[in-house]
Amino acid sequence: MSDTPTQQFETIQIHAGTEPDPATGARQVPIYQNAGYVFRDTEHAAKLFGLQEVGFIYSRLTNPTVAALQNRMAALEGGAGAVCCSSGHAAQIMALFPLMAPGRNVVASTRLYGGTITQFSQTFKRFGWSAKFVDFDDLDAVKAAIDDDTRAVFCETIANPGGYVTDLDAIAKIADDAGIPLIVDNTSATPYLCRPIEHGATLVVHSLTKYLTGNGTVTGGAVVDSGKFDWSASDKFPSLSAPEPAYHGLNFHETFGPAAFTFHSIAIGLRDLGMTLNAQAAHYTLMGIETLSLRMTRHVENAQKIARWLEGHEAVAAVTYPGLDSSPYKARVPRICPKGPGALFTIKLKGGYDACVKFVESVKLFSHVANLGDARSLVIHSASTTHRQLTEEQQIAAGAAPDVVRLSIGIEGAEDLIADLDQALGA
Repeated sequence: MSDTPTQQFETIQIHAGTEPDPATGARQVPIYQNAGYVFRDTEHAAKLFGLQEVGFIYSRLTNPTVAALQNRMAALEGGAGAVCCSSGHAAQIMALFPLMAPGRNVVASTRLYGGTITQFSQTFKRFGWSAKFVDFDDLDAVKAAIDDDTRAVFCETIANPGGYVTDLDAIAKIADDAGIPLIVDNTSATPYLCRPIEHGATLVVHSLTKYLTGNGTVTGGAVVDSGKFDWSASDKFPSLSAPEPAYHGLNFHETFGPAAFTFHSIAIGLRDLGMTLNAQAAHYTLMGIETLSLRMTRHVENAQKIARWLEGHEAVAAVTYPGLDSSPYKARVPRICPKGPGALFTIKLKGGYDACVKFVESVKLFSHVANLGDARSLVIHSASTTHRQLTEEQQIAAGAAPDVVRLSIGIEGAEDLIADLDQALGA
């Protein structure tokens, strides 16, 4: 976490977690492209492996470049610590790994990225975990879905693809009353538009691949821990509150307090799951974060302008951007995302599926890419790609119906983007 938490976001995004390299004076964080680190002596090595001292052992666990990124992510989100890993999907597994066990479940929003729904509904079964999908606008349904085996509640701040804004405060209260953590995927919002910990989230996950890096060059993930959850308040989370056999009975929560989750995720999660973020990807992400506030401001400005224009186009049946007066979620924006509701939304075309296909194949400036949060504007037909594994009912619930196209608005000139959309809709 930042030593100067009262600094402005724009300062934190450049300075947090980093100092000039003590050996060379290099101001930018070096890429420590190595696997192992020399120990001072055998006692030093023993203390590091016994979690009695913090330091670098092996880059599957810890790396100086990755550590700088972890410190910056914790500062940006206002957390006690963070762990970075190989992708956003890896971050979701890392977040749940210390909490879950065979027979346990997570209550999740129906409005999630299609890959997340598939991961939760299919892959989790291989671990003996399960997921209950609920409409998070129905707070009574969320409460009813939580049972004695529920170990987490999971949602996205701004849902991919439809731009749905979750009432984090209300969901956090439900999770808190049940004594379980709320995990929030903040990828689409970024900490510049929303800091879920301030709304009651326990853990925040990110795909670093998207807005944080901002240029589509790397894959990476992060889990930020608020440090505020009492893992010892019940017997539901023995990985964090009970003796750990692999470390001779060490109790993570008792030993590390607010840093328990972060230490566990590195010492056990990365050790055994091996979802390591490489140093070069961490370096690219650190450089991307330096301009996050500038880019997000432009993303939002462009999205607002383009969404309004699209809403008035004769070929468009509906636009889901939360910044529009027509959005049922506009009232939530000032409270959840006071700096703007992101730049990801969908458009429903009057011509249905065939019109969506023609539209996607006719854009020239927009790129047909299975990514979001790039500086470039992107387009994709979610139902046949990112949400392809879902049933049509699940696609509709997630905001990815067959007659819908997802747009990720970049930072190009808005008028140029409108011109491209206009010619593609005309096609």
